[in-house]
Amino acid sequence: MAKPGKVGLERVLSASKYSYQGLRAQWQHEAAFRQETCLFLIALPLAIWLGESGLERAVLIFSVGMVLIVETLNSSVEAVVDRISNEHHELSGRAKDLGSAAVMLALALAAIVWLVVLCG
Repeated sequence: MAKPGKVGLERVLSASKYSYQGLRAQWQHEAAFRQETCLFLIALPLAIWLGESGLERAVLIFSVGMVLIVETLNSSVEAVVDRISNEHHELSGRAKDLGSAAVMLALALAAIVWLVVLCG
């Protein structure tokens, strides 16, 4: 049985508050997120300027935006692993490595998208 919760506008406002808290914590505690946010803020006007169509602009922006999303998910995995234990465990290390690999793949994909759109 599901527990009763907030509905309607109250639910949206609560969810927005939690999302803001998450972004604030991400900014405060994760240097990689701050760096990737700077990359996004540089890429955004470049995408608007260099993209020849709305679709190209959207794909360029989306590819770099996905890096921020993947970084946030990676940080959440790291936080949960660290919460469970600070002791080294093979599965904990694997979880963190997989999150890191996901960020690397997102960065590589963004670079490929930019190369294809701008040079293709």
